[in-house]
Amino acid sequence: MGMCIPGAKQKLCRDCIMDVTRQLIQTCPNQTAAIHWSGGGKTVCMARYYNQPSSRPLDLESVSIGYNVGNLSTNLTDFDRLWERLIAHMVTKASSASIKYLSFDNSRFYAADETNLTNSQMVYALMQCTPDVSPSNCNTCLKQSVDDYVGCCHGKQGGYVYRPSCIFRWDLYPFNGAFDLLTLAPPPSSQLQSPPPVTNKDEKTIHTGTIIGIVIVVAMVIIMALLALGVSVCRSRKKYQAFASETADDITTVGYLQFDIKDIEAATSNFLASNKIGQGGFGEVYKGTLSNGTEVAVKRLSRTSDQGELEFKNEVLLVAKLQHRNLVRLLGFALQGEEKILVFEFVPNKSLDYFLFDPTKKGQLDWTRRYNIIGGITRGLLYLHQDSRLTIIHRDIKASNILLDADMNPKIADFGMARNFRDHQTEDSTGRVVGTFGYMPPEYVAHGQFSTKSDVYSFGVLILEIVSGRKNSSFYQMDGSVCNLVTYVWRLWNTDSSLELVDPAISGSYEKDEVTRCIHIGLLCVQENPVNRPALSTIFQMLTNSSITLNVPQPPGFFFRNRPESDTLRRGLEPDQYNNESVTCSIDNATITTLLGKTLASALCCITSTLFSKSMYRNTED
Repeated sequence: MGMCIPGAKQKLCRDCIMDVTRQLIQTCPNQTAAIHWSGGGKTVCMARYYNQPSSRPLDLESVSIGYNVGNLSTNLTDFDRLWERLIAHMVTKASSASIKYLSFDNSRFYAADETNLTNSQMVYALMQCTPDVSPSNCNTCLKQSVDDYVGCCHGKQGGYVYRPSCIFRWDLYPFNGAFDLLTLAPPPSSQLQSPPPVTNKDEKTIHTGTIIGIVIVVAMVIIMALLALGVSVCRSRKKYQAFASETADDITTVGYLQFDIKDIEAATSNFLASNKIGQGGFGEVYKGTLSNGTEVAVKRLSRTSDQGELEFKNEVLLVAKLQHRNLVRLLGFALQGEEKILVFEFVPNKSLDYFLFDPTKKGQLDWTRRYNIIGGITRGLLYLHQDSRLTIIHRDIKASNILLDADMNPKIADFGMARNFRDHQTEDSTGRVVGTFGYMPPEYVAHGQFSTKSDVYSFGVLILEIVSGRKNSSFYQMDGSVCNLVTYVWRLWNTDSSLELVDPAISGSYEKDEVTRCIHIGLLCVQENPVNRPALSTIFQMLTNSSITLNVPQPPGFFFRNRPESDTLRRGLEPDQYNNESVTCSIDNATITTLLGKTLASALCCITSTLFSKSMYRNTED
């Protein structure tokens, strides 16, 4: 399919479609399906090819988003009111079908309009759906695109959202010749009208739709001829990556702002040591101030990490699509040679572990704040697992990856190890275990199996840490036995003394029922069998509805039933080795799991990963 916006001159439309077709041929050889919108010239056009039936379902996952880097200087409340009224009108207009239009007519789902922002400033917007979609699907596609733009780019001076079946763009200046006829025509009525006729010099009347229809047919013949010669175009291997190449060199196709390396160096005073605020899984984090005064957190990936390029790409592609108040927001990235940088919103109160495990600072986290933090993390994980368009498994939930804003609200950070699931996929496995020991569930450590229930286990450990104010690793060899946090909590639970877990720093200032319920939920989250762990939606209900009866917990995963005196095991779990750093461990399931059992397999994996983590980290994931 080839298509231009209505009113495009025949030559401009033809040249645009041919240029887009050439780009598809050059950039996407030996594939079976692709789409590309072009809006950088004097018109807007698209070329698309599928080797699938035309009745395929609406694709909302493939998306490209971009925006003008400038911020609006006008009053945002007034602007939002005007902008939303214009956009709502255009969505209705563009998605309204009329029997007067032919099914292949590109005027079928189209709207271009303008409105006054001030006496001297206009707002221009354009929407278009491909003619093969239904009115309801067009409406759905455009509404989702508008929502995506608002979620990512609110307050900017313009932007676009491209999908296989629709486009949406707005700006503060007329673009692509889409508004040339608006000043010559009366204001649009509420009813969708046929395109106005254009009279040529010979007084012959030709409808614009007919002209474009001819152009489309010619373009289709050319495209199909090229395809017949064996030229194929790209098909997305993963829906959310449809507009991004599999190589890091093409990471710039992600629809987010790409910063210049020099601007980042200036913002961080050339990565001045005093601006360093943290150490991520794959590099250092610096505080910076952009030229417009915006404070940012700059994550600079290690140049010596072979894995860094993959993790960088993974984090950009995943986080760029995630918008939630309990997730750290990605502002942009920079990529130049070996230099790979992520730019995030600056969260002023550092990470949860900075307060929770500090003898002095933990007093700032009273029970009300801790309970709010547990609830916020729950909402963020629920969004990742269920409410976002992709099912995201974080795989490294821990206190140091929970940042706190100015009001101590939590934001989940560091998605370098995250994985997404395809439609209807519920679990996956890997031969390369990544994450932090103590937070990883038994099935992941022993077999490399992970699912949403893996994050639930990690969250359960974190809940118990928040209640106790102590690191999971600090429970080593309590009372002369090899122990961990979940074992300690389970023993307290079985002796009806679970409140002994509570951090003395909040003694006397907490609700006993709330604390006991959180401990109960934490134990349910760390059950050995993933099936017995609650989903995040259930956890959310447990926290918000005290009338819900909780299941009786069973012994947790990595529960030490006996007190092994193995010197090897003791040495392997020394506190200086059993820390909170993210590590990698490649395991032989048959050998470790079958011969040694899960608990010892975990300890052995911890030992080997501690000794060989640097070399093993360079393995590639299955």
